[in-house]
Amino acid sequence: MPPQEQRPSNNGQIEERLGRLLRGDPYLKPYADIIHRRLSKIAATKRRLTGVKLTLADFASGHEYFGLHLQDTEWVLREWAPNARRIFLIGDMTGWHEDAAFALNRLNEEGVWEIRLAAGRLKHLDHYRLRIYWDGGQGDRIPAYARRVVQDPETLIFNAQVWYPDAPHQWQYRNFQPPAEAPLIYEAHVGMAQEEGKIGSFKEFTADVLPRIVKSGYNTIQLMAVQEHPYYGSFGYQVSSFFAVSSRFGSPDDLKALIDAAHGNGLAVFMDIIHSHAVSNEIEGLSRFDGTLHQYFHDGPRGRHELWDSRCFDYGKHQVLHFLLSNCRFWLDEYHFDGFRFDGITSMLYLHHGLSKAFTSYDDYFDDSVDEEALAYLALAGELIHTVRPDARIIAEDVSGMPGLAAPLSSGGVGFDYRFAMGVPDNWIKLIKEVPDEQWPIGQIWHELTNRRAEEKTISYAESHDQALVGDKTIIFRLIDADMYDHMRVEDQNIRVERGMALHKMIRLITLATAGAGYLNFMGNEFGHPEWIDFPREGNNWSCHYARRQWHLADDPGLKYQFSACFDRDMIRLAKKFKLLDSPGPNIIHEHDANKIIIFERAGLLLTFNFHPDRSYSDYRFEAPPGKYKMLFNTDDGRYGGHRRLQPEQEHLTASKADAHHKNHFLSLYLPARTAQVLQHID
Repeated sequence: MPPQEQRPSNNGQIEERLGRLLRGDPYLKPYADIIHRRLSKIAATKRRLTGVKLTLADFASGHEYFGLHLQDTEWVLREWAPNARRIFLIGDMTGWHEDAAFALNRLNEEGVWEIRLAAGRLKHLDHYRLRIYWDGGQGDRIPAYARRVVQDPETLIFNAQVWYPDAPHQWQYRNFQPPAEAPLIYEAHVGMAQEEGKIGSFKEFTADVLPRIVKSGYNTIQLMAVQEHPYYGSFGYQVSSFFAVSSRFGSPDDLKALIDAAHGNGLAVFMDIIHSHAVSNEIEGLSRFDGTLHQYFHDGPRGRHELWDSRCFDYGKHQVLHFLLSNCRFWLDEYHFDGFRFDGITSMLYLHHGLSKAFTSYDDYFDDSVDEEALAYLALAGELIHTVRPDARIIAEDVSGMPGLAAPLSSGGVGFDYRFAMGVPDNWIKLIKEVPDEQWPIGQIWHELTNRRAEEKTISYAESHDQALVGDKTIIFRLIDADMYDHMRVEDQNIRVERGMALHKMIRLITLATAGAGYLNFMGNEFGHPEWIDFPREGNNWSCHYARRQWHLADDPGLKYQFSACFDRDMIRLAKKFKLLDSPGPNIIHEHDANKIIIFERAGLLLTFNFHPDRSYSDYRFEAPPGKYKMLFNTDDGRYGGHRRLQPEQEHLTASKADAHHKNHFLSLYLPARTAQVLQHID
């Protein structure tokens, strides 16, 4: 779409937004001019795209114009290819040969091409491509807006496919409202969610895994690898067809049925969306689509991400913004997703992509390395999503900690609802790898768990899929290691297993209880799934052995995995019952490094953690709000594989001690080594 006529900027509104941001963080004042420039750029970009008549939602409707559509009695296919000289539609309908009757016509100088065909010329499941000619060359390409792309199982070639079934999916929960409370996210990859060593399907996930998620108590599913990607081992991060569901897992209607079923069970469904880069493949992807390297991407070195071997979008082009913003709206409109996790935000925001970069001061966020066009795109994407779906939520995966990223646009921010607390899992892994238990720095642990910007909501996690990839280890596997293979039977007493399970529970509980506004778990980690994730590749002889989930381990009453699964269910239930993450805090009550004790309060609950490996405290005394406390939950419970050293539902009363100036109240508790407990302040 061409740029629209511009309307004047609203400088007063920008000043107001800037003022709100600076009041929230006075340390940003030295950068006020830069922030003002960025806010102005966001507003100017929006004006450039929408002009005087369009809304942002109107502009982001390219998926209804481009691509293949059946309109009344004819098919219409449109594509943007400004450098093309000739384009032919080829496929099953042409015997894969060029046919003048299937030549596209160039509509305008911008490079929009179109073909109209009678309805009978194409049929459901036909395969097709575009054959594009440019000066000095030619190539077959899959249309950029293709909604269905499939791979031939024998030749491994990808082609677009006509998808117009006679009986498309009928939404049962069209008016679904996502849960209003803080997101408790179950991160899942459909392909590796099955027990067998194969690629799983949407149907299998709906039938077999969705009930597990419902039982576990999480209120949100975050689906990875939804967009089509040629290489399965990329975990879905090397996207080729941005509007197509990965056909490895089934059809578009299968995904819709999955989302519909999740909605029927009260679960929101987020999508892991990749707009930070694109695969370098040329036939399957967008690279050199019309014969130029700079159609969708930057020309020269800036257009290539060397570490990822992928292409970097040019966020300054209105056609690229049209493509990406329309992609956001498409997944909301067509598949009823309830939100997005935007991957690779750090790579987008900085010209250095965050590679080998330590962000140590505010200067790092306001120097010349920031791609302000990418920042403007992210702000407009958030505004669009919230306009189309006011109840949708968006999460930024950013390791840099850029201020304002998860602050509202109205407060001078970029507009994400949440940001991931990515330092939390890194700190847990670092401690487990490098620091003996008896030397764990309690103050540092508390700092890492609660170090966040007050004006921005964060989602914490002890580990996601990142910590489980081959070359790394999950927390439980790092703690127990090889003993998981031989000592996980209920009757087997093993000191390494006991240590690992105890710390695994404590780490997960304190991570959730201190989280800013949400919590995430990667599928299987709730019961301590062993080993790592390794997708099929040449180096492992294309095996799916480590790209699956061994659910039977949690289901086996003879194994200890059941204890971790039960603990996680009760932990999530507790968090939901007391609206833990919807409450302010946490508020530290007592911290003691030598004793390895952390005690804090949140949502009317008192949470105690004794991380000491061998020192139990029979009568640990600390100041606490006066009244009666009742134990609700403890990691040493026998149901969770604990030693039953604590009495469930035991009640405790504070004692007081007065001096000449004030009266202090104290609570005395039994704090066994490597245990945590949750008490409710009931009086």
